[in-house]
Amino acid sequence: MPTLLHLDASARRDSLSRTLSATFAESWRARHIDGTYRYRDLAAVPVPHIQEGWTELCDAVLAAGQTDLDRLPELADTPARRAAWAVVEPLLTELRAADLVLIGTPMYNYSIPSALKAWLDQVTFPRMSLPSTRFVVVTARGGAYSPGAPKAAFDYQERYLRDFFAGHFAVTDVAFVNAELANSRLDPHLAHLRAAHETAWEQALRTAGLLGAEC
Repeated sequence: MPTLLHLDASARRDSLSRTLSATFAESWRARHIDGTYRYRDLAAVPVPHIQEGWTELCDAVLAAGQTDLDRLPELADTPARRAAWAVVEPLLTELRAADLVLIGTPMYNYSIPSALKAWLDQVTFPRMSLPSTRFVVVTARGGAYSPGAPKAAFDYQERYLRDFFAGHFAVTDVAFVNAELANSRLDPHLAHLRAAHETAWEQALRTAGLLGAEC
């Protein structure tokens, strides 16, 4: 049966990206009643940032020309490396077991939250690949960064994640659902864009639900 790994990264407990990811997950679980569902709240229970032991483990992977993830524990042969592996192992096991990874994330300062970056760093090693894994990313953005928008060139969120998944995991099957102009809910200078945001938000909710039912 299929396995979904669901990650949330927003620092807000009641956030738009969390609502979108929950909508997707609810639809997916309704379709896959016997499927396996795993959830991590990367903001509430942060993954540690990589330490020197992780860099030593990564260096050992490079020196060994290692590409078999099943053999990574063999390289954790010092106290520092073993401590790093103790953090990595459960995260990497979850990732490798997932057929589908759902990421709910806001855009912070044109990019992703450090909580999500920490998770990506911990589970990524040289020359690894996850070609059979599918990724779905649902996002909330304060402004507009879609192609053609004035700030499209400042989108280091979707572009970064697409490049990351392709370059590190050999994964190009990535779907994005972006809810833009969220700051119009609060910022009086963006009040004239509130209607456009509401339209985009309703469309993002529908898309997230439909995509969850299709995956």
